[in-house]
Amino acid sequence: MKCYDLNIKGNSYNCNKELILEAHRLGWDYFNLLFSPESYEKAIKYKNNLRDEIEDIIINNLRNKIGLEFGIEIHPKNQNELYKLTKKYRNKTKFISVLGGDLGVNRGVCENIQVDVLSRPYLNLPSCGINHVLAKEAVKNYVAIELCFNDILSSYLSYRSKIMAHFREIIKLHKKFKFPLIITSGASSIWEIRSPRDISAIFKYLDLFEDEFNNTIQNYPQKIIEFNNERENMIILGVKKI
Repeated sequence: MKCYDLNIKGNSYNCNKELILEAHRLGWDYFNLLFSPESYEKAIKYKNNLRDEIEDIIINNLRNKIGLEFGIEIHPKNQNELYKLTKKYRNKTKFISVLGGDLGVNRGVCENIQVDVLSRPYLNLPSCGINHVLAKEAVKNYVAIELCFNDILSSYLSYRSKIMAHFREIIKLHKKFKFPLIITSGASSIWEIRSPRDISAIFKYLDLFEDEFNNTIQNYPQKIIEFNNERENMIILGVKKI
């Protein structure tokens, strides 16, 4: 099975290389590095060199090739800023992730087909950040909801319990409404990477079983990538130029 991590925090060239090599050693195959809009402009220039150097190392060690993409993560303060930023960057990248944590922004993302992922909708909220209305909008506009494993890894005691409770609520909504759900590492260093098997064990405790977990790190990410590869030819959802 090919495992996709759609949220690795972009950093310097050498840090990115080190992180990807370690993640690949642990069983990941496809990596989406997320940058701020400002950092993305610089990073995209070395993307091909980074991929080539990593693949040379991997081939020499008789391991499988990787997939690599660079995306943009935006942090809008409100819905108006969200619309402006997605319009500005949609044609500059194949992947746009929006950091959640504001109910208005969460709603705006789920209603916006130009966005690929609503990341961490529960951030700093007393609730999980989405409800049945937003779940239906996410299905309609094919917006994936992201659960970031690093939020569990880096938290403790009552805050960790709160995060896990939010994850359970989102998983329940996913099972009922079938919106795209992805699980990512959210790693920014080699110390924050865990294997797919380790992460799966935690999510089994949260009532996400093996076949469902596999969808979150393979099938849904694959569909997002395929959908984005067709964006240029798409007139409206479901209709494209031939």
